[in-house]
Amino acid sequence: MRRPLIGVTTYHRDGEERPRFFVPASYVDAVRSCGGRPVLLPPGDEDPAALLEDVDGVLLCGGGDLDPARFGGARDHGAQYSTCSERDAFELALIEECIARRTPTLAICRGLQVLNVARGGDLHVHLPDVVGEAVPHRVSVERHTEHAVRIAPDSRLAALLGAESVTVASWHHQAVARLGEGLRAVAWAADGTVEALEVDACPTLWAVQWHPELQVAEPDGRQRRLFEALVASAARPLRR
Repeated sequence: MRRPLIGVTTYHRDGEERPRFFVPASYVDAVRSCGGRPVLLPPGDEDPAALLEDVDGVLLCGGGDLDPARFGGARDHGAQYSTCSERDAFELALIEECIARRTPTLAICRGLQVLNVARGGDLHVHLPDVVGEAVPHRVSVERHTEHAVRIAPDSRLAALLGAESVTVASWHHQAVARLGEGLRAVAWAADGTVEALEVDACPTLWAVQWHPELQVAEPDGRQRRLFEALVASAARPLRR
């Protein structure tokens, strides 16, 4: 069986003299380590739906903030960073097509937020303003932190990870506020922050607020299972 092709979204355009698209290597390495063939999907493509004709699965990566204009949030918060209308438009359209086609998808951090906004939900523009800082969701822009997450026992995520409580790599300052249509929250931090979503209509879509790509080498192998599930699901014939 051929290795499934996994489309990996990239960050926004960066730089002025020689603009470039990029994505942290940890995402690509995680897909490769689980048997997938990663291919980068930079924002700006006019027909995201057509891209899904050529890939077997999608990894929606983290990165900068969604523009609050996309969900009616305040646009003048000093904590906002790296908003990009080109990336927002591309990824919002892409995730909707992934759901419509039931394309195997793993949405990480910003990716989970894109999913929620695409389905009509909204976000906390700056999480510490809402829940305080008792749980360290982000300690700096340079490095991630860790905290515990509780998982709904009846969720697909709990079955996949084989646990109802895990310690995750966290690196975000925004989070789900109002849930989008057809979404179910299935994991939470101790302060009530939503940490994972599921879509009943799309059982091969996993969305987590944390960064499993930073934990694939951990001895218990739990976070690696998210990438293994993505690649395994993408290896099956797509329902188009």
